[in-house]
Amino acid sequence: MAVQPLMLRIIVGDDDIRKVTTTRPDSVENLIVWIQNFLQANYNFILQYEDPEFNQALCNLTNLADLPGKATVKIIPVIELQPVTAGTEQYSAAVSEADTEVLSSPGSSILSRTLQWPEEFETPKFTVDVEYRLRQGNLIHLRDGACLKVTKELKHEILQKLAETMYMFKPYPTQQNFEEVAKSLVQTHPCLKERGSPSGCAGWVNSLKFKMGNYRSKLRQMGRCDVTVNGGRRGRMSTDGEYPHHNIKKAKKGEVNFLPDFPEGMDEDKLEEFRQLLVHEMTKAHPNTAIVKKHMDLTFALRRKEAVHDKPPIAQILHRWPALFTVNQICYEFNRVVGKNLRDSFLQALDQISPNMLEVFKRKTGTIGQKLNQLVQETKTTAPTDIRCLVLHGLPVILGDDPGAFFRTSSDATNEEVYAETSVGILSMGYSDEGPHHPPSLNPSAVGIILEGTVVMTDIDNLPQAFYLLFGLIYALHLDYPRCMKNTFTFIQQVLLNIGKEKLGAKVQTLKNQLMM
Repeated sequence: MAVQPLMLRIIVGDDDIRKVTTTRPDSVENLIVWIQNFLQANYNFILQYEDPEFNQALCNLTNLADLPGKATVKIIPVIELQPVTAGTEQYSAAVSEADTEVLSSPGSSILSRTLQWPEEFETPKFTVDVEYRLRQGNLIHLRDGACLKVTKELKHEILQKLAETMYMFKPYPTQQNFEEVAKSLVQTHPCLKERGSPSGCAGWVNSLKFKMGNYRSKLRQMGRCDVTVNGGRRGRMSTDGEYPHHNIKKAKKGEVNFLPDFPEGMDEDKLEEFRQLLVHEMTKAHPNTAIVKKHMDLTFALRRKEAVHDKPPIAQILHRWPALFTVNQICYEFNRVVGKNLRDSFLQALDQISPNMLEVFKRKTGTIGQKLNQLVQETKTTAPTDIRCLVLHGLPVILGDDPGAFFRTSSDATNEEVYAETSVGILSMGYSDEGPHHPPSLNPSAVGIILEGTVVMTDIDNLPQAFYLLFGLIYALHLDYPRCMKNTFTFIQQVLLNIGKEKLGAKVQTLKNQLMM
């Protein structure tokens, strides 16, 4: 049978219409696959064609025999709806939909938590009965200033709902978090204020602490990873294990998904199989990025368990998770852990503070001023990348860190003597234009990342990229900030990226105030 030609006019969009000739496939499905490859389209779609029997009106193409040899087809993308988590402004409504216990089974999703602690905590809605009693109490308080006599049962209902809501953000709230929740409670329901408390809510703060501890105990019995990791400690019933408040494994740098549960239906053995598939895929000259991302998403909980609980050496992690040390996957992993776009958030915030930072540089005097002035003199252009490099080199100088122990220089990345004692750092490779006896410029042509005395990444485009990739790796691998640059990384976390709400150190707070002027 002779091969039949097929001439198509493909309508991709209003301003994208293409003409192509091919051989007639044997099915509609094969035609769609051919068009996907021809257009390099990475989305699903159906086809409509102009039917001559209906005055060229568009009809869905379900049988290839209906398509003339010279035809016009239109691509109709198929929208695939994915479940999304409510934003911060919607969280109170989401948690109030169910009046029953929220002790859901572990492993219900890959990412069990997606929200940072809100800037202003909003008291959630309680059960209908509790809301009615509080409303009546608020009316009486408004009329004559009387406070509601809270029964044991009513207090339990209120504390239970507040504990559930707090757990949505973090399993181990800080003292400041408890105070914010209690303050929000008595502001929303003035009838609950405590007359004998200076703040009006000190008793509620203490009660919330006890309730949150009880709530974690219930979740621990159900196997939630983020609380079971701290189980089995010394107590009234046991003298073995670590002390109750020693070395608690919890989010300390604003992590949202610190230790998620395994995906539903998955155990460690099954996830290990996917990990091995990942390793095999990364041995290829051109790994399939879609497969890598899919399997990295699926094995996220296993990776966090290893990083937080087992704390293996970096060399072992590099061997087991080679995909984690690629640019794209570092950004994806940071988004899984923190819920932020690493690259865009970092560079946009850095560009935003750069003008004010340069003004701060100019105002500095003494030894610090001399160092900053030298950095300014070494900056050759006003290109965005050069300005970013200047700010990143100047930050540790202003904040009193030791950049000399962090920035390493070598003409050869294989020269391990240069960085063997460096736990966390950035390696600048190559020499400056002035010769081999001068260090590289502020923006070296080749940059690498050092972890535990090993160069784990090379051929990074520039210093700003190396900085945000290193910052992402610190979160992905559950590492501490290097002591020599602790103020700088704290500034990046809490000021640049607005992650976490811990109290700032004096130097970081001072610089933040100067930038706000």
